Amino acid sequence: MNAPVGPHDRILRTYTEPEVTALLRELHERGRPFGLQWGSAAVSAPTIDGRLLVDFGDAPVSTLLNLLTLLREVAPG
Repeated sequence: MNAPVGPHDRILRTYTEPEVTALLRELHERGRPFGLQWGSAAVSAPTIDGRLLVDFGDAPVSTLLNLLTLLREVAPG
């Protein structure tokens, strides 16, 4: 199992809005069989230090990455 990504990890500042949108699409696709759906999830405005947030409760991109990591381990492919 991979170590979780922290909300202040420096790599998060490199993600662009199109990349995060693609990750959200992957989350919806991989999460569907498990009932993990956030139809309203979208990329929100960057924070003051440039990190993007995912708008399903203003979660940091690290939450999205950690959820995807878990789903990739459970249902690869």
